Amino acid sequence: MSSGTTRPPASSSMTAQPAEKTFFEQQREVLLKEIGVSFEHVLANINKLNRAMEGVIAVGNEFSSVEALWSQFENVMAKDPDAEGDGQHTEEGEEGHSGEETEIHEGNGRSR
Repeated sequence: MSSGTTRPPASSSMTAQPAEKTFFEQQREVLLKEIGVSFEHVLANINKLNRAMEGVIAVGNEFSSVEALWSQFENVMAKDPDAEGDGQHTEEGEEGHSGEETEIHEGNGRSR
């Protein structure tokens, strides 16, 4: 039973210890406060970055119609001129005029 009587004084002494903190506990509290302040700074900077990114995206979205127009222009200019020329010859060949004229011009050029 003597061990039962010694335990309560030990627990009462532990409650008295928080008033007198060890060097380790004092340093731990200081470091935890510094870490907390640092996290607050990081959070504030992340919020600033987020607002800046939203602004950049908003400006970029304003140019979406201009980008679409330039993309159409680029697609028109990037078409193969030979493919367009072949398409025109095919259409003219269907009419029957350009094929006959070519043969006549070639024939006239050879006879001279």
